[in-house]
Amino acid sequence: MEFETILKNLAKKIYHPIYLLHGEEPYYIDRISGYIEKNVLTEEEKSFNQTIFYGKDSDARTISDTAYRYPMMADKQVVIVKEAQSLKTIDGLSEYASRPMSSTLLVINYKYKTLDKRTRLYKAIKTNGVVLDAKKLYENQIPAWIEKYLKLHNYSITPQASQILTAYLGTELSKISNELDKLLIAVKDTTQITPSHIEKNIGLSKDFNILELQDALGSKNIFRANQIIKYFGSNPQLHPIQVTTSTLFGFYSKMLAIHFLKDKSEKGISQELGGHPFYLKKLLAASKNYSTGKLMEIIGILRDYDLKSKGLGVSTMVDPAELQKEMIYKILH
Repeated sequence: MEFETILKNLAKKIYHPIYLLHGEEPYYIDRISGYIEKNVLTEEEKSFNQTIFYGKDSDARTISDTAYRYPMMADKQVVIVKEAQSLKTIDGLSEYASRPMSSTLLVINYKYKTLDKRTRLYKAIKTNGVVLDAKKLYENQIPAWIEKYLKLHNYSITPQASQILTAYLGTELSKISNELDKLLIAVKDTTQITPSHIEKNIGLSKDFNILELQDALGSKNIFRANQIIKYFGSNPQLHPIQVTTSTLFGFYSKMLAIHFLKDKSEKGISQELGGHPFYLKKLLAASKNYSTGKLMEIIGILRDYDLKSKGLGVSTMVDPAELQKEMIYKILH
């Protein structure tokens, strides 16, 4: 079942006896488990009817015995198993999952990996409960996720601002949502988030950031690229070389992919690579400034400097700022 559907059903008090929340993205798991923990029972009911187990300190027999109890002075009881991936005897829950109590909500939080779908336990939960497969999002899916998150709070965001956040916050949804929540508290003058709001409240410059560097490199603006990389060197905590190399690796890899596409229109690129039209237009324009050979050379340069930034292939620890300058020089010449 989809994340949004589960939350909507919970809000409507449509409950199921077992919830298996598993997968690599903990944000979705935490949101659903947290909602059940906070909202299914009243504060008075929780005292006798809400039990939380931790996988490494529990066993399937104890969890099953608890789940089989009847609620006291309430219609439901809630049993939550956190860190269920550490529960050594998790297969022991299969008997309960085959015949669950309708008055119990058993929530199994199985993070960072998935339960084997061939097991009796998984099949029983699939039949009698709800399964959430919490998948990690790819980087090109993050801007749309940010837009959707803000829309739920009656805010919008400019394409450039969402790309800046994606570049610096990565794909960890919990981290992104925390930063967005801070922005929503801080931004009072408008309902649209812009690069200026990010600069003011998060500290990322709207003029000297990784997107601006990509624009400068894409258009081969040597002066502008050097300006930005010098700024990065003076702000190493906000602009570590590892972020620069990994982001540029994605940028140039996508350009290389465009060279091998049969349909190089914006629609064709969107279908193959995904991403916001705002970003894809710039990517297409940039790809025209680099040959296939040069792009392959640049990807090699980025790999080389990523290793150097980690102390490999250099005799002594080199200043990261100097490494970034040297790397950009080689990319542009």
